[in-house]
Amino acid sequence: MTQETKPVRVRFAPSPTGYLHVGGARTAIYNYLFAKAVGGTFYLRIEDTDRKRYNEEALKDLLRDLKWLGLEWDEGPFFQSERLEIYGKAAEQLIDKGHAYYCFCTEERLQTLEHGYDRHCRDLPLVEAQKRIESEKFVVRFKAPLNGSTKFNDLIRGEIETPNKDLDDLVILKRDKFPTYHLASVVDDHYMQTSHVLRGDEWISSTPKHVLLYNAFGWETPFFCHLPVILAPGGGKLSKRKGAASVGDFRDLGYLPHALVNYLSLLGWSPGDDREVMNLEEMIGAFSLERIQPKAVSFDEKKLEWMNGMHIRLLSDSLFADELKKLYPAEQDEKVLKVAALLKPRLKFTTELSAMSKYFFERPEKCEDEKAYTKYWTEQSPKHIELVAKELEKIEDFDVKNIELAFAKVCESSEIKLGALAQPARLAVSGVGAGPGLWEILECLGKEECIFRLRRVF
Repeated sequence: MTQETKPVRVRFAPSPTGYLHVGGARTAIYNYLFAKAVGGTFYLRIEDTDRKRYNEEALKDLLRDLKWLGLEWDEGPFFQSERLEIYGKAAEQLIDKGHAYYCFCTEERLQTLEHGYDRHCRDLPLVEAQKRIESEKFVVRFKAPLNGSTKFNDLIRGEIETPNKDLDDLVILKRDKFPTYHLASVVDDHYMQTSHVLRGDEWISSTPKHVLLYNAFGWETPFFCHLPVILAPGGGKLSKRKGAASVGDFRDLGYLPHALVNYLSLLGWSPGDDREVMNLEEMIGAFSLERIQPKAVSFDEKKLEWMNGMHIRLLSDSLFADELKKLYPAEQDEKVLKVAALLKPRLKFTTELSAMSKYFFERPEKCEDEKAYTKYWTEQSPKHIELVAKELEKIEDFDVKNIELAFAKVCESSEIKLGALAQPARLAVSGVGAGPGLWEILECLGKEECIFRLRRVF
């Protein structure tokens, strides 16, 4: 069966032991996009067999973060902890075929070995081993071949070959009867009919072991595609110590889910043209495994900030107006919508809206921008602002055009440069040195409020 004819079923299979890292999120995104691009199935499997590290809160956060990203799964979630009988039978099947064996080595003995497991129990007669399992603790190990090599074809890296002498007799069933990742993953991918395994490149070294397990069971292997690692800026592993690293971090900072999905999708993949800002439907339409690159990629938070701002601009003004209305329910809808329209192009994060909008609805008690105050405020500023206030009082139709003309008249009649007039006026009405256009701010505040704030200088 070829890649083209095999029904596509892919999975995201995280372990609920900690937060959803952006690398894991990118893996989920690629699986999701691939499934949707070819009309396949995207399912969720929870690999929760490591009971020592299992975290109930991590599981809740994981499901919440995937839904927040918009990565709705078609099937699942399936929990490996509920499938122990299946893995136990699979291990017995390998033992019966001579591909696995019971190992009774204690932890103390294993710790004395310098070069990994020495296959001490590999050749124990099965009859003897079956007697011992009644009274002794044991694990089940896979009997890796001692000679030759194991090959597999990676869809983005080509053929990868590993000498079998470099592989150990890995544990597939632990003392607590829980499977290791290797056995559970292979068994589940087979019975859940996984067609393609898209996962991080840290699993490349495990894939020969998985191929050998598939061969031992007599099962067909899926297609493998190992995704490039995401590095921190300047190199090294991306972690919380080097900035935000989890989906939850970025959500709390005010990033939009579709902006994060868009950015992460481009870390190792391109649509084949110059497009960068795309919605989910556009990404699905352009996605193919052939356009994934194997080379490691760096996480650029500045680029993500830019992309978040671009996605914010695509949103409706009314969405931000609704948020402002929650903060200032007594304000008129017309003003709230106007403020939303003024601020939206300046937002990098949705969380900035509250602070950036405050002076539109509450009179600033002081100038909060000391740097701008020092730079633009002079002894002459109160005098200049009073000239502006008098000119604004004359306006009947208080709109952007007439406000701009009023400032121009003062500049011309008093021989004052516009910057020396506009910047102090901005500080007086808003308390900050930057923001939307000054004429637009004044129009939004209204004539009476503007004149009051101009004359009540700090």
